[in-house]
Amino acid sequence: MFLFPVIYIGSFILSLYNLYKGKVQGILLFLVFGLPIYTTTLSVCFLYSYRNYIPVLQSFKELIILILLGYLIYHYKKKIRLHLIDKLVIAFFLYTLLYALLPIGQYGQMDKLLALKSLSFFVFVYFSGRLFDPRRILINQYFLYICVVAGLAAILLLYEVFTYTHFQTFTGYAEYNYYIYNQEPTGNYGLSWTFEIENGMKRFASFFATPLELSASTLLVLSILAALYTRNDNKIKPDRWGIILLACNLFAVVFSLSRASLVSYFLMIYVFAMLTHMKRLVWLIHGSLIAMVVYVLFFIDKGLQEFIINTLDFSNTSSLGHVLAWVEGIQAMVTHPLGMGLGESGKVASALGQNVGGENQLIIIGVQAGIIALVLYITAYVLLIRYAYRSFKTARGKQRKICLALLLMKIGFIVPLMTSNFESFIYISYISWFISGLFVNMISDTQVSAVIKKPILITGT
Repeated sequence: MFLFPVIYIGSFILSLYNLYKGKVQGILLFLVFGLPIYTTTLSVCFLYSYRNYIPVLQSFKELIILILLGYLIYHYKKKIRLHLIDKLVIAFFLYTLLYALLPIGQYGQMDKLLALKSLSFFVFVYFSGRLFDPRRILINQYFLYICVVAGLAAILLLYEVFTYTHFQTFTGYAEYNYYIYNQEPTGNYGLSWTFEIENGMKRFASFFATPLELSASTLLVLSILAALYTRNDNKIKPDRWGIILLACNLFAVVFSLSRASLVSYFLMIYVFAMLTHMKRLVWLIHGSLIAMVVYVLFFIDKGLQEFIINTLDFSNTSSLGHVLAWVEGIQAMVTHPLGMGLGESGKVASALGQNVGGENQLIIIGVQAGIIALVLYITAYVLLIRYAYRSFKTARGKQRKICLALLLMKIGFIVPLMTSNFESFIYISYISWFISGLFVNMISDTQVSAVIKKPILITGT
């Protein structure tokens, strides 16, 4: 078990050492190898009575971004031209910061600052990518590292499935959650309800925090695999390892039993087929959907069949719970269009047992900071998809890989955004927002170059 704290702390130190040596891209080692095991590391430390070190280890994830951002600002030589997405992200942060400073809501200053960090820290991650020189990152290398992490997660998941045992029962997960978040163990397996479906069948998380985070990571990995193995002419050229990693990824999304991620997974494949004009793949997806419906209706295990049908008609407790939480959150936004204050929804409120809405990233934002903050977030999100789509048509090489990865992951994340506190999935949030910033950096440089190269016509009388 000590392997997890060793990797977590080691990757943090190695990242800082790389930054000290001027190898800026090396700082991403912590994001790729440290963040997926964040909760497992902390729970193992708690298990072995190192609870006094937990606050320090928790701070690593914010500290490394702030150090990186400070370094990039200090060494930034160009004149920055704010892109529209930059302005929206800055506006979102400043607007939510007001809610932390002004006497809005029932929570104290510390709780509001914690809620602000949970809600808006992605802005710092975004600008770490935005100010990062794309020429200094070997994108294939770090994309492969992410795939390696996915492969390791699948190996541990394989052990969980064959032994039918949650890895979290050995890591001190339940005790850590109670100590940090005041959440008592729930469910039939002494963890939480998220580790099982309605009929008691287990859902697995590998070394991620929850099955939902594992399933969300499969969407990230799928987008990266597509970017890695798609050539400029839209031909796919996977090698043996690419096929193995894709199989591992599919295995993970199936046994995490997340309906939202499973739907998103096939949606991403369909969008990819349409983007790359792969008609055979489109027809294969259509045929697979028909075969899947037949299999579910006539051949699948009765427990899983009931699980799927109850999901579609919203008759199971999980789906019904989502709907009730959404209705509660929407009602709160109608009643308080400028928001109820930071902490009223999300992590802080959940820890205190006073959550309003929740289980939907957009509602969590709207309940706390109101409609304006929600519109800023949605607009930035939609524009990232739009710009990535437009750039993908003409981009080549590294930029094309980042365009495709970002486009697919942002589309794939839409459904999980609607069914979970998505930004609390630290690994997925940090990687996706860093890539978002890197992408905007690339297209901003391209636009500036185009303006510089454009001939100037001087007319006069």
